Amino acid sequence: MDNTKINAELERFKKGFPWLDIVAPATPEQGIEVLSPERADEAAAYYDSADVAGRCKFVPASGAASRMFKDIFAGAENENDAVRKLAAELEKFAFYRPDIFGTAPYSPGATAHKLLDEDGLGYGKKPKGVLKFHRYPDEVRTALAEHFVEGQAYMRSEDNVVKLLVTISPEHKVLFEKAVDEIKESYEKRYGVRYEVEFTFQDKATDTVAATPDNKPFLKEDGTPLLRPAGHGALIHNLNAVEDELVSIKNIDNVCVERIQPTTYKWKKVLMGRALELRDKIFDYLYTFDQLTELRKNIADFSFIPGNNVYQDDPFATPEVQELCNEVEEFLRDELCIVMPPAKDCRDRAEALIAKLNRPIRVCGMVKNEGEPGGGPFIIRAKDGSTSLQILESVQINPDDAAAVTALKSATHFNPVDLVCCLRDYKGEKFNLLQYVDEETGFISSKSYEGRPLKALELPGLWNGAMSDWNTLFVEVPAETFNPVKTVLDLLRPAHQ
Repeated sequence: MDNTKINAELERFKKGFPWLDIVAPATPEQGIEVLSPERADEAAAYYDSADVAGRCKFVPASGAASRMFKDIFAGAENENDAVRKLAAELEKFAFYRPDIFGTAPYSPGATAHKLLDEDGLGYGKKPKGVLKFHRYPDEVRTALAEHFVEGQAYMRSEDNVVKLLVTISPEHKVLFEKAVDEIKESYEKRYGVRYEVEFTFQDKATDTVAATPDNKPFLKEDGTPLLRPAGHGALIHNLNAVEDELVSIKNIDNVCVERIQPTTYKWKKVLMGRALELRDKIFDYLYTFDQLTELRKNIADFSFIPGNNVYQDDPFATPEVQELCNEVEEFLRDELCIVMPPAKDCRDRAEALIAKLNRPIRVCGMVKNEGEPGGGPFIIRAKDGSTSLQILESVQINPDDAAAVTALKSATHFNPVDLVCCLRDYKGEKFNLLQYVDEETGFISSKSYEGRPLKALELPGLWNGAMSDWNTLFVEVPAETFNPVKTVLDLLRPAHQ
């Protein structure tokens, strides 16, 4: 990393990130679609029949599962409720093996060590994707295996190919390759598909410098600055390399046992159907703008001058174009909660609307807030005065702003990281996703390194600021589609048994 980048990041530690201007929480009254059963079926059917230039299942799976075992690590040395429950329920876990753990009764401390340590299962240093999550009568499945099963149900192409792009850490590649080799051939035969699996790494060039609590460079023992991965926001570079038009994104740990997966299958198709309906409506508007303003390509410059003969001088000021602008403004306001700032003239108005339409699309599932952790959906006002739908984390909300705190407390839904993206424009060209990132929406968090406190700089999150300038739609999805495994004890929940 060069000194210019280091100095810029240290300056960011000093000044922080600006608070976002919250207009209101997104709710079913404004900002979150709640579909009737009939409308949901229509959206799913639209996906099944739509023309799509390639589809891909994108699974963020970087990092070790150490946070999943935080309480178990603690209880291995000083027995706590977590290790006692682990031992008491041990045989209900898919990873239980008599040759490793022995037979009941199980010592809490010894059980914890056998689960975590290298001479046992070694789960303390392995990634979530390769851990055994679910036990079936004839097999045991990892989290990654469940994504294979999901993928064949809703992400197969017309020629029965299922593409998975899995983001991992380089040191875990061998483990993931082994996990794929164990299931790929048998699953292809079972489900009648061909899996194309690609592993992608977070670009080291996106790492950020760590800082001391007083905003100085955090130096390692050898005197060099400590660089850290910049959070999932760095994965926008990986997503930008995807050639397919339609991408489904869901975290590696958000899976469930197969008997209750059909709800997930249906609602993934609903989200993809709504994304493609939105895509096609936006494309129609852009095609129409092109047709109505074709003259602009042949005339060097236009300006709006009120008075006679204005329609001869400015193709943007024709009644047809202005009627289209009215319709598009209504669509943006009602469908996407986008309210445009005042325009200088007809041309400025039309071009601003064209630019607002012609950008990547994301449709995000939202779950009713029942106490689960996660960012939330809000309506935000940008610097140019326009409004849009955004997913915020609590650290982005000013605790001293009474209106912002009220909006946070009034939120009805949270983000389960269940989204669908359309990555091509109306001419079939790939968007450069890096052009739609809001660099002012990163995070500063408190971490530690070898027992020393530090401040970490995270890039704008993949589904937060990295997609800030996308066209966004929020759709309510059933809570049954959200089954994350944040701690090992979550595997005892009904969705995993």
